Amino acid sequence: MVTSDVNDLVANAKRVYQDGDYISAARLFGEAASVFQAQGNALDAAEMKNNQSVALLQSGDAQGSFDAAYGTSMVFFASADFRRQGMAFANEASALIELGRVAEGSQSYKLAADALDKAGEDQMRASVMQALAIVQLRKGKALEALLSMQLGLAGVKKPTLKQKVLRNLLRLRV
Repeated sequence: MVTSDVNDLVANAKRVYQDGDYISAARLFGEAASVFQAQGNALDAAEMKNNQSVALLQSGDAQGSFDAAYGTSMVFFASADFRRQGMAFANEASALIELGRVAEGSQSYKLAADALDKAGEDQMRASVMQALAIVQLRKGKALEALLSMQLGLAGVKKPTLKQKVLRNLLRLRV
């Protein structure tokens, strides 16, 4: 497939996703991943697999979502692309949580946060730590959740007003 053709395929997948047709979007992202892989473009293939993972999770297919994202973090790690590695781990984590594999999902969230920290993505890291805190709260681990929130917010260089308020509230807990 010619580069412009695969770019059209990706654009179509994104458009279909925005329209809420997650199953079709997942199929199109999967096709794009296959084309990129056949072209020897592992990074773009891995990115398309992650897009497919998000679409599958939106469609309610948590196992398919996990299967699509699984292993892509290593592709990004090999290229020192820690931002996309973190996103890949976060996609795995979301799918694992939906599958009821909470311990594994929590670990993947922690790996995502570490990768995003390496990438200097403080806001994305804070979001991941917030997702981890929510999981911990649901499991009745309030102290762990507070610590996760504190750790997530501690690295934010330019906190939003909401983050500033939350940071101050967390300091008052003692």
